[in-house]
Amino acid sequence: MARILCIETGTDICSAAIAQDGEVVALRESPPDRDHARNLAPFINELLRGAGLQAGQLEAVAVGMGPGSYTGLRIGVSLAKGICYGLEIPLVGVGSLRSLARMAREELRQGQRGPAPTEPGLTLLCPMIDARRMEVYSAVFDWQLDALTPVGAHIIDKDSFAGMIPATSAQGEFVIFGDGASKCVGVLPPHVRHIEVSPSARGLAVDAEEAFRLGRFEDVAYFEPFYLKDFVVTTTRKKMF
Repeated sequence: MARILCIETGTDICSAAIAQDGEVVALRESPPDRDHARNLAPFINELLRGAGLQAGQLEAVAVGMGPGSYTGLRIGVSLAKGICYGLEIPLVGVGSLRSLARMAREELRQGQRGPAPTEPGLTLLCPMIDARRMEVYSAVFDWQLDALTPVGAHIIDKDSFAGMIPATSAQGEFVIFGDGASKCVGVLPPHVRHIEVSPSARGLAVDAEEAFRLGRFEDVAYFEPFYLKDFVVTTTRKKMF
């Protein structure tokens, strides 16, 4: 049982939460503005004040480890590591796609995103994080959140996820969600179900609690996010002089 600060900054949304025993008790997140460097630390201070806590009462920090935005991940992981160093508490890394799949599953169960699946055992969950243009970071999970495919970067076309998408909805649902899923609408078969679920720190709480209980911690000195792709520096075409 632990009080854990959760941080997710791998997409356009900057998000932080405090979880107690795997349940989110406070959440703060931005609109998709990518101003994470300015927002994240104030969000954490606001969460602590709102919950009546001192930083020293935190028992661990969990961070979404990607894949996602290179800059966003760097900001979240850097601050998480700094807090862990300063407070001498452990760091937990949580896969961002799995946490997104967990949120989608819970919202489907509760009927928050349309009808709950009639056959959950036949439902596949495909979280998608935008990787720009027609590319997404994704993986396919079953209803128990076991990964059926490795995490990868996929260029979306009509043949994407061939062999994973059921031939008809009667044979099972294939559900896509996340900030990269909208680019698949009209490209993937029409019976693929698209729901609106965005990456959030709240999705880290359950996995973070389990990792804490099992003592599954990251090496604070050497931990790096899961970028999946190398950071590419581009130059402007505008003439400066």
